[in-house]
Amino acid sequence: MYARYVGWFRDSAPYINAHRDQIFVIQFGGEAAGDVNLIHDLALLNSLGIRLVLVHGARPQIERRLIERGLSVDYADGLRVTDATALQVVKEAVGALRVEIEALLSMGLANSPMAGARIRVASGNFVTARPIGVRDGVDFGYTGEVRRVDQSSIRSRLDQGAIVVVSPLGYSPTGEIFNLHAEEVATTIAIEIRAAKLLLLGEGPIPVDDLGRSIRQLTLSDAKQLFNTYCHAQRQTDETSLRQLKFAIHACRHSVRRAHLLDRRVDGALLLELFTRDGIGVMLSGEPFEQTRRATIDDAGGILALIQPMEEEGLLVRRSREKLETEIDRFLVMERDSAIIACAAVYPFPADSVVELACLAVHPSYRNEQRGDALLAAAELDARALGATWLFVLTTRAAHWFLEHGFKPAAIQDLPVARQTIYNYQRNSKVLIKRL
Repeated sequence: MYARYVGWFRDSAPYINAHRDQIFVIQFGGEAAGDVNLIHDLALLNSLGIRLVLVHGARPQIERRLIERGLSVDYADGLRVTDATALQVVKEAVGALRVEIEALLSMGLANSPMAGARIRVASGNFVTARPIGVRDGVDFGYTGEVRRVDQSSIRSRLDQGAIVVVSPLGYSPTGEIFNLHAEEVATTIAIEIRAAKLLLLGEGPIPVDDLGRSIRQLTLSDAKQLFNTYCHAQRQTDETSLRQLKFAIHACRHSVRRAHLLDRRVDGALLLELFTRDGIGVMLSGEPFEQTRRATIDDAGGILALIQPMEEEGLLVRRSREKLETEIDRFLVMERDSAIIACAAVYPFPADSVVELACLAVHPSYRNEQRGDALLAAAELDARALGATWLFVLTTRAAHWFLEHGFKPAAIQDLPVARQTIYNYQRNSKVLIKRL
């Protein structure tokens, strides 16, 4: 039990460091207002140095008040029709809910996750809105859309260490109030303040693929294709999830690096998504999740953390940090969300038009997924660029993998003379070569 906890905590450390001082915009519906565990998790994120903007919805609270007063609940094209009477209900429901959220964030009971948190909360008229107007003959009244976000005021509150809470209301220069979509508010804010992440918490299952399997990652093009598939093929999915997918795509098309779709009903969904390797929701990105690139000196620590367990098993030759840093320009790395998950080194022997492939390593969590193949292909491209006509590798336990990838057995005498002189006969590594 203790070992599992310590292991989880250590595995979370890279994400804790990566997220510190980043701005996350988190949107959740009115259904989440009484989720005390969610509030505790938000307090934890704040204590870890993450700067938070919270955008809450209020649909269930509004509808309940409308029904209690015998008023109709009118929607058109997925948008609420807000007349003057409904607007009064919206203001009451949203105002009461915002106060309730602020109260929950102010908790500090002893022996609770909020003990000693002392969270400061800021809210205000950060959103300027305009009316949607009449669409397809329907007058949406006081239902509006975001016109502008006061991003400097939001950033100022964040710089002061406060959690910013934004309600789904917007204000016009003439003093009118408009009922807004919480997802639109959150997305616009995330774009305007250049948030690192937009996290959308829904009340239904996250999108799945054609076989009903969970989707963990989507590039922007894949997300667009999935959205079109759901829309045109009329596949069954939660309406909120589809709407959130649309806004997540919009966010990633602009300045937001990552957008996440989460099922709020999963206890600890935020923590699982942010502090575990593969998360629990769907992550969208306008950039590749993984990239293979040449290593820099800043990657030395990540490479060492990757290869040290393999060195201890005798799979790789031991390298000191000093040696690694002097040879860092020889390394290629595969990076996934700021973590090094694979590496390889290319050592040229120009006089012989030969390159040695060394230190090919893939993190255990990412093996059997062709990442070694991709890294080998990148190393071969690198070798060709260096003018090499063939590639060789010395290995003690991975000979079969290299044979499957086009390498042939060779003898020590086939190596460049400079490499023969430093061959470690104690390791007795097999020599394999591949023509390029």
